[in-house]
Amino acid sequence: MNNKLLGVFLVSALVGFGFSTVASAAGPKPEDAARYRQSIYTVIGWNFKPIGAMVKGEVPFDAAAVARHAQYIELMSKAALEGFPKGSGPDAVKNTEAKPEIWTNWDKFETAMNDFEGEAAKLAEVAKGGDEAAIKAQFGKTAETCKACHKEFRED
Repeated sequence: MNNKLLGVFLVSALVGFGFSTVASAAGPKPEDAARYRQSIYTVIGWNFKPIGAMVKGEVPFDAAAVARHAQYIELMSKAALEGFPKGSGPDAVKNTEAKPEIWTNWDKFETAMNDFEGEAAKLAEVAKGGDEAAIKAQFGKTAETCKACHKEFRED
């Protein structure tokens, strides 16, 4: 399956899943919300790791691959926040690494998620230019937003 087709498939699957949960009159079940956000983070991680390997020099730098992966990260960053509806935290879902602080300190969590979304958008934009040094710098900034959010809002 080519990368463009894979991207369309991933987006279609996630959007379809989102519509199926939104269509429910009572809103998504807590377990569905947790699976949705876990799926988003799986896609983000799948695309973050190859860029990280290139940035660290573990694999050869490939500007086209970085740009493609960065686009997927940006897209998923825009969909992540909706995976945290009220009532989908650890009190309702057993299989989650989300801390209760997400819902008790929503404004701070939302700000952290918006920071990630903004840095992911910058990464996608910088990656289009193919400048390895600029990509490395922006990748670091994007990764820092991940670490900051994980530190406060995710069980390790």
